[in-house]
Amino acid sequence: MDPSAYFRGLARNNAWANHRLLRACEGLTPEELVAPRSGFFPSLRATLNHILVIDRFYVDALEGGRLGPAAWAEREPCKTLDELRREQVAVDRRLIAVCNGLTAERLAAPVRVNRGAHDQVERCDRLLLHLLLHQVHHRGQAHAMLSSTSVEPPQLDEFFPEGDASLREVDLRALGWTEAELWEEWT
Repeated sequence: MDPSAYFRGLARNNAWANHRLLRACEGLTPEELVAPRSGFFPSLRATLNHILVIDRFYVDALEGGRLGPAAWAEREPCKTLDELRREQVAVDRRLIAVCNGLTAERLAAPVRVNRGAHDQVERCDRLLLHLLLHQVHHRGQAHAMLSSTSVEPPQLDEFFPEGDASLREVDLRALGWTEAELWEEWT
């Protein structure tokens, strides 16, 4: 299998996990979203915004952009869950588009990451792995924060679990994907 297929699958899994997490947060009041919680960031909103900001930073670099540190000029650019969802969906689609365009050659190619005073140069595959691991790390923190609310944290560690076809169907429809598109490379 073409190694870029793995990154296409991981990008879709990333979008799905973000979708599930943000959907679960719909059960929170605006006050609960900003309430102080234990974690690297002081609230669920701050954690979710961090995920978004860093996605924007790295996806821009993967697209050849020069956004750099301007990505985090505002640490919490989205004040509401609706804003967070809209912006996260947009950057998730951009990441999927980047991964849809990958080839073995592109995966090994350098990416320039604007760090302000200098450019970091990193192989595309390594940068993607870093970005995806970062997202898992902070989604895990948000997941743990949800545990201290009345909202049950969603299942995030199985990609469209086989046991719940109706939930998978709802998620696929919300993401605009079909089962065939999702799995065509894996069959």
